[in-house]
Amino acid sequence: MISSDGTGPVGKPSAARAEEPLPAYDFIVCGAGSSGSVVAGRLAENPEVQVLLIEAGGDDEAEAVLDPSLWPTNLGSERDWGFQAQPNPHLDGRSLSMSMGKGLGGGSSINVMVWARGHRSDWDHFAAQAGDPAWGYEQVLETYREIENWRGSPDPEYRGTSGPVWVQPAPDPSPVATAMLDAAKELGIPTFDHPNGAMMEGAGGASISDILLRDGRRHSLFRAYVHPKMDQPNLTVLTHTVVRRVLIEGGRATGVEIERDGVVLSVRSRLEVILSLGAMHTPKVLMHSGVGDAAELGRFAIPVTQHLPGVGRNLQDHLSFGCIWELREPVAPRNSGSEATLYWKSRPELDSPDLLFCQVEFPVPSDRTATRGVPAQGWTMFAGLAQPESRGRVRLTGADPSTPIAIDAGALSQPADMDTAIRCIELCRELGNASAFRPFVKAEALPGPLRGEAFRQYIRDSAVTYWHQSCTAKMGQDALSVVNGDLEVYGVRGLRIADASIMPRVTTGNTQAPCAIIGERAARMIRKAHGA
Repeated sequence: MISSDGTGPVGKPSAARAEEPLPAYDFIVCGAGSSGSVVAGRLAENPEVQVLLIEAGGDDEAEAVLDPSLWPTNLGSERDWGFQAQPNPHLDGRSLSMSMGKGLGGGSSINVMVWARGHRSDWDHFAAQAGDPAWGYEQVLETYREIENWRGSPDPEYRGTSGPVWVQPAPDPSPVATAMLDAAKELGIPTFDHPNGAMMEGAGGASISDILLRDGRRHSLFRAYVHPKMDQPNLTVLTHTVVRRVLIEGGRATGVEIERDGVVLSVRSRLEVILSLGAMHTPKVLMHSGVGDAAELGRFAIPVTQHLPGVGRNLQDHLSFGCIWELREPVAPRNSGSEATLYWKSRPELDSPDLLFCQVEFPVPSDRTATRGVPAQGWTMFAGLAQPESRGRVRLTGADPSTPIAIDAGALSQPADMDTAIRCIELCRELGNASAFRPFVKAEALPGPLRGEAFRQYIRDSAVTYWHQSCTAKMGQDALSVVNGDLEVYGVRGLRIADASIMPRVTTGNTQAPCAIIGERAARMIRKAHGA
């Protein structure tokens, strides 16, 4: 590793859990979520560099994190940022809850642990937007093989077995989960041994889900990449520390301003700052640093360092509509309670799936559909829009970094999404009412055979999100792009972004695995740029 002035090795050893940070580090990674954990872990592999990983939340030692079955108890806890979108006129004024992980591991420590790589078309779209074929499907597939430690049936064409990320099919799945695969077959939808190979190269299909488990415990991306290195002297992990802004001098990121134990202080970076704060807080920190739409910054008299009108725009998320069936007898959820998944097309002429189905082995109503009557024992087809056309926006509410953000989720703001939602629920009902479920299902609870405006009202009432917030600092080459294909922020040297905010469009499926790829790509580009 060469110092920024080219004189030789830099950095001195530091404790893995320092009481106070050092004045300077080679690399500062902001956010220990799915992408940030990958970046920090990979950079720390070089003992000659000093890496600081900053996390606003606490550790990942809680049983609610480690026990796969307890993940719902994380929602609304201190491990959840608990974002709330503004009232949405397209949802009759409903305000969507938007959970996001707060703590070591981020979303990969509080979610359902589903490992979904995305569709071939997603990655080829990324490559086209970036103007870099290295983001394309074939190259990304090779990276997935490198990072996976696959514990299912051997499949060397698609799966790797020596990487840090332990992946396996949900073990001993519930009969309700296997019934969903049988229902898919009844409808002519193909089934696969796992969802992360040929299934996501064409029209889609159904499969038992891949999840991140190791010896029956959650194996988050923090556990995979950072936890084994916590005792290394070149890695410092600060928890309960909030990044307020990036320090930018002469068009270059020189460090970060943080708040820790009520004290605001600055830490310098010798080489790079990497923002991995997620699709809500990455644009927030950028704007408080003077990087964003000049008009937006001008609302709060924030001096403009770099005019990038796309910061905070293009917000995307997977919108879901829960359909619920009452069980004849109780069937206890297994693993995380979400063991079967399905991707399919709302229209046959599409080139790739635009519908996402995750079966949940207990009732999941929205705030409004809960009033329609929910069975004590039931299961949910948690299904929705894999490629929504609606877009939202993240905005500031004040000049002080301690002020919260305002979130316009934009859900169902495009009429085409309502049309796709109708077909989505129709397919849900076909699946749930198929003969494969008759041994288990007593009756369909929600929505039932609705038509016309009553059907549309159910969609507005049942809409919730998968908490796959993304795309608010997108990679690309147009006027609204925030980073280039190397994830460098346009106009600011020494500053990169590595998280779901750089997605040009949300990937088809759960976003944890694509965030690992984003982290891997970022780390490799950083190491190449600095001879690390």
